[in-house]
Amino acid sequence: MSNQVTGLGLGAVFTIFFITLGPLKLLGPFAQRTHTLDAGALRAIALRAFTLGLIAVIVGGYVGTALAKNWHVSVPALLIATGIIFFLAALSVVMAPYSAVHAEAAPLPTDPMAAALQLTFPLIVTPYGIAALIAVFAAGREATPTQIYVLLGVVMLLNLLTMLFVRQIMRPPVLLVLQLVGAVLGILQVALAVQIVIRGLRELGVLALP
Repeated sequence: MSNQVTGLGLGAVFTIFFITLGPLKLLGPFAQRTHTLDAGALRAIALRAFTLGLIAVIVGGYVGTALAKNWHVSVPALLIATGIIFFLAALSVVMAPYSAVHAEAAPLPTDPMAAALQLTFPLIVTPYGIAALIAVFAAGREATPTQIYVLLGVVMLLNLLTMLFVRQIMRPPVLLVLQLVGAVLGILQVALAVQIVIRGLRELGVLALP
């Protein structure tokens, strides 16, 4: 198959990871769930959530890729499935400001590990993030597995920094900028989901190359 169809460069891989597993989706919910904690408790939970999240995405990506090969799931099928999941998640983010206000989340458990587990899934490790990771390994022919894992580690490190400095980040000037960036990325996320589906359809030969 042609790299013109399925090749994903390092920039595209980082963008996909940043949108699906990165800190912007984590910031608001994490700040809300931890606003009553002192600095020490917040740091303990953030470090545990980072460790759990990093392990989960690595294991999930490895197991998912292995199962896709064993089940003979084709690259186009992975791309189309990822695009659909990504599209539904992106649409919910874009439409969130127009939906009803959600009830306040229950308090976190007092045990740091139990609290970290609640925050890791699905705030850090999202189902569509794992799907994107599997698709990247299948279709990212311009990026080596080592490069993919390095980019994944960078995004997870950004998550850790976001959690550690969430109270500084949530100040009005920074928050305003992040809301603007989030709104732009939300639209781009929808477009990226459609593009992933188009890649899968081109790989199948349903759509002709431009």
